[in-house]
Amino acid sequence: MRLRPIAQAASTAAIALALLFQTGLQPAGAASSSDESPQVVSTVGPLGASLPSLSQLRQDWAQRRTIADAPALRAAPTAGGTPLETVGPAAAWASHAVEPAAVAPAGSTAGRSRTLAAGSDLYSEPSHSMTAQECRDGLGTDKKFFIKSRFAVCSGASFTQEWIKDNKPVGASTFGFLAIGTIAKSSRTMNVQYRYVQMQTTGETGVSTFMVTPSVTIPQIWPSTARTSQGGSVPAAQSFAALKAQTEPGFQHNVTVASGQGDAPDDTVFAVYQPKLKLRVDGAWKMSGALSGEPFFLAPRWDKAQYVSANDGAAVMSYLVAMPFSTKADAPERLAAQHIKDAYENPATTKPDNASKDIPGRTADRPLTRLYADTSRRNANRRAAVATCKKYWGDNYADGNKECDEFPFSTTYEGAAQASKTYDPQGKTPKNNYSARPIPRADNGAGGSLMSLFYLYNRIIDGADDGFLIEVN
Repeated sequence: MRLRPIAQAASTAAIALALLFQTGLQPAGAASSSDESPQVVSTVGPLGASLPSLSQLRQDWAQRRTIADAPALRAAPTAGGTPLETVGPAAAWASHAVEPAAVAPAGSTAGRSRTLAAGSDLYSEPSHSMTAQECRDGLGTDKKFFIKSRFAVCSGASFTQEWIKDNKPVGASTFGFLAIGTIAKSSRTMNVQYRYVQMQTTGETGVSTFMVTPSVTIPQIWPSTARTSQGGSVPAAQSFAALKAQTEPGFQHNVTVASGQGDAPDDTVFAVYQPKLKLRVDGAWKMSGALSGEPFFLAPRWDKAQYVSANDGAAVMSYLVAMPFSTKADAPERLAAQHIKDAYENPATTKPDNASKDIPGRTADRPLTRLYADTSRRNANRRAAVATCKKYWGDNYADGNKECDEFPFSTTYEGAAQASKTYDPQGKTPKNNYSARPIPRADNGAGGSLMSLFYLYNRIIDGADDGFLIEVN
C-alpha cells in the first residue's frame, strides 16, 4: 500500500470547493438576487485535510456567473459502498467501489534464517487494534476504506460546508468522520470507535447551530433469524462547535452475536453494519446539498469453525487479505515463493503446459478459496499435482530430499483437480490452470506451515463465502 502524506495532495475539501468554484456555476441551493437568505451548501467525499483560505474562496467566487439551478453541481447524499475486498453475502449488499481499498502491506518472513524450523514465527498474529491516527494515515486523502487486518478496519468520509451570504462566500467548514472497527483475539464482539477529526473553519460560519447526528444500523444479517446484542452509546445531535471544543470528540459502539445462531457447517453469521450522519443547520441558515452521509459499511462475520479455534468461536471482518511469501535469500519458504511468483509472472515456464494459464489469487475479483471439509478433493488435488511432477521430472522427482510443490495449494478449491470431471462435470473450468514442480523439502514445509498459520490466525473458513489473496515479494 502506498500511503500519501496529507501535504502531497490538495485536500478533499479544497477539491470539492474548487469544483464548485472553477466551473463558474452557482451550486444548487445558493442564494440568488431574489433570495438573500444565508445559505449552506454541503458536500461529502473521501477524508480530506485543510480548507482553502477565505481569500481563495472569494477569488474563485468572483469568476462565477449566477445560475439558480446547476444540476451538475447539485450535491447528493453519499451512499454506503462495498469495498472490492468484501467477501461473503455482504459483498452483494451495495454497489462496489471503483478502486481497491487502502490495504496495509502483508507480513513477510524476510530476514528469517534459512535454517529456521517451521514454527509459529513464520507468520505473525495479525493486528487486532487500530488508532485514529492509523486510520487517518491509512485512508490518506483519497480512500474511503482501510484494511489493516481482518480484525482492524476503518471507514471514513469528509463533510464540507460552504457558507454563503448575499450571494458571496463568507466562510467554510469541514470535518472528517471515522468508524474504526476492531475485534480482540478470540472475541465475538466487534468494537467500533468513532472519531470526529480534522475539524476546521475559515471565515464566517454558523457552526454553533450546525448540528451533527450520528446513527448506526444493521440493515441486513444472514441468517435473518440471528440476533445481536449491542453496547456503547450513540449520542444525540451535537453542534460542530461543541464537538470541536472536545479533546477527542467521538463515541463507542459494539455488536456481539452469540454462538448457535448461524448457518451450518461452521455456525456462520454475516452482517452489514452501517454508520450514518445526518446534518442540519438551525436558525436563519438554509442548508442544501448532502444532508446526510454514509461511510462504507463494515462487514463482520461470526463463526464457530473448530478447525480455526477450539472454543466458542469468534468474530472476524469479511475482507480479503494477502498470504505473504518472500523470495529473499534468507526466507525459509524462498523456493515455494519463487514457484508462486513464476506461476503468476511466467506461467509459460511452469508445468503442466498451458499457453493460457491464468491462476487466480492476485486480485479481489478472483481470490483463492479454502478447501477443508472435502478431504477427498484435497487428496485429488494432491494426486494431480504429484502426477504432474512425475510426468515432467520422472518417478524419481523427489531424489535429493525434494517434494512436489503445487500452486494453487491442494487446500483450495482452485487446486490441481478443479477441472476434473468429478468436480467440474460441465467442463467450465480451464484445464491445467495450476503449476507443480519439485522443490526442497525444507522450503515446501516452510511454505505449508506459513499457509496453515495464515488460515488459523485469519480465521479463513471453507467455501465461497471466504477467501484470500497471495502476495509475493
